[in-house]
Amino acid sequence: MLVLLAGIFLVHVTCIILLLAATIENGWWVGNNLSTDIWARWVKTPNGAWNYTDLPANYPEDYLQAVQASSVLACIFSILGLFVFVGQLFTLAKGRRFVFSGFFQLVACLCIMIAASIYTDIFHKSESGNYGPSFILAWISFVLTFISCIIYFVLRKKTA
Repeated sequence: MLVLLAGIFLVHVTCIILLLAATIENGWWVGNNLSTDIWARWVKTPNGAWNYTDLPANYPEDYLQAVQASSVLACIFSILGLFVFVGQLFTLAKGRRFVFSGFFQLVACLCIMIAASIYTDIFHKSESGNYGPSFILAWISFVLTFISCIIYFVLRKKTA
């Protein structure tokens, strides 16, 4: 059981790292001379340096804030879920041990899914470029967080 708990802990920490990387890193949309994230845009100058600029004014502000808020909330809920997981190991009875951790992971999973879905649907329809590594990390963290959530709920049934 100790090896299983250590594995779950490592999966949870991996989820947090991926969520933070997807939220912070500047690669949601990449082109030949630009890299855009949910916070700003980096444009490559003729001398090869990258210049920080604000996001274009034509970006829908409401949707952008929804993507930003959902990404940050996913990180927060996943981190809270880890603290709850560690706390539940020592405080709750066997049948109720992993319910709250699973709930926090489910909410984090839904938040990052909402952020990536809105970004996919609303932004960069007429721009040339590709989705970048942070966008891909967001979807990978969605899947990994969902798997973590399922593991918590299955483990709750196993220990009941």
